[in-house]
Amino acid sequence: MDAETLASLLDHSQAKIVVIDEAGTYQYANDAVSRLLGYDPDAFVGLNTFECMHPDDRPEMEARFESLRSAPEGASETVEYRHRSADGGWVWLETRLSNRKLPDFDGYVASSHDISERKRAERQRNELRTRLEELTANTNDVLWTVSADWDEMLFVNDAYEDIWGQPTAEVRENPERFLDGIRPKDRSKARDGMERLAGGESVEMEYWVDPSVSFRRRVWVRAEPIFEDGDVVRIVGTARDVTDRYRRQRQLRVLDDLLRHNIRNTMNIVLGHAELIQRGAHPDAPSGMGTVIDSATDLLNTAEKGREVVEVLSGANETVTVDIADCVSTAVENARERYPEVPIKLRQPSTAVAEAIPKINQAVAELLENAIQHADGAAEVTAVVECQGERITINIIDNGPPIPENEIRPLFTEADLSAINHGTGLGLWLVYWVADLSDGELTFGRRADGEGNVVTLSLPQAER
Repeated sequence: MDAETLASLLDHSQAKIVVIDEAGTYQYANDAVSRLLGYDPDAFVGLNTFECMHPDDRPEMEARFESLRSAPEGASETVEYRHRSADGGWVWLETRLSNRKLPDFDGYVASSHDISERKRAERQRNELRTRLEELTANTNDVLWTVSADWDEMLFVNDAYEDIWGQPTAEVRENPERFLDGIRPKDRSKARDGMERLAGGESVEMEYWVDPSVSFRRRVWVRAEPIFEDGDVVRIVGTARDVTDRYRRQRQLRVLDDLLRHNIRNTMNIVLGHAELIQRGAHPDAPSGMGTVIDSATDLLNTAEKGREVVEVLSGANETVTVDIADCVSTAVENARERYPEVPIKLRQPSTAVAEAIPKINQAVAELLENAIQHADGAAEVTAVVECQGERITINIIDNGPPIPENEIRPLFTEADLSAINHGTGLGLWLVYWVADLSDGELTFGRRADGEGNVVTLSLPQAER
């Protein structure tokens, strides 16, 4: 095909096709330059492409052209820049340039498309995002807008990073990355919500997020589909950290349930024995009175434990720097004074500084007392403090029987306590809440020899 025939074919292309020499001078231009830039093709030939570029774009384009010229033959590159139009304005072009020369034209072929509308839309979207970021900078809620197919995150504010524990840039690059920040057992529920939103339904749900704190942050999510001409075009939503609210509601449910349960059971015993004694029908009145007194004492102890729990929950719950070595040492000395007959061993470093709420000392004292009081026969207790990476662990080791499952399971279930076989004591709940409010973890196990329990309270190590 001769040059004239090829030029005639190129004139029918919708793309602007030009040939430039090594200096960047236009050697050929098809008829599309008239439609895209307003130039007569003949007048366009002889102009220098770099002199027609926006001053802000020219240095980078010259460098990239030079790099392409020196690359192995056959290399190509796609670039975006602003080109001056015949009326003095600027047109955004996307140009694909190859370094393979065409002998008939003695230059490099470049094909360009007008992307001004796309750039205008991007600019408007960026301006909207900037305004939204300014408006949402002072909110703690996550606000977001995503495309209907969950392919593009149109907007998300910086609160996402604080609540989800993930860089905002990750979810902007791939909206579905937010699923990685959701507790694994909740992800199917979140995916179901995504499908319902894409299908045009509104969604409201709660789940746990933030792997950096072992998914102990609870969020309430509400999202709505946005319609245009009957089709879902995008989805808007908000997510709020409701961890404190959830904790408070659960704490109130536990206190109400356990106190009612304990008081009702104990009062049934008191009233039953008192009624028999009153009627003179008790087979052993002195023993019955002893039971009444013991039960009344249990009620007083329950009330005292309830007061301690209320103090923990209503007190200052901001974490502070605590030397756990000092804390455990004091708790052990107090336990030794109270139970002089019980051998209590202590192994720990000279210092072990953690972040915890001020009531951490009550939790340690509670674990020691539980280990002593629930032993079969003579109790033997060992307290071990260890620094393990970024955590400080407190291990209370005893020689007692296994802790009943119905005392442990309610601590870690989200089920309604009234619907499960719960324990009767507030002591472990006190320890659990101290751990939870300290961003710590409470775990239960048995000794390797099976002859006792190991209760571990793990806390974040303080920053040095």
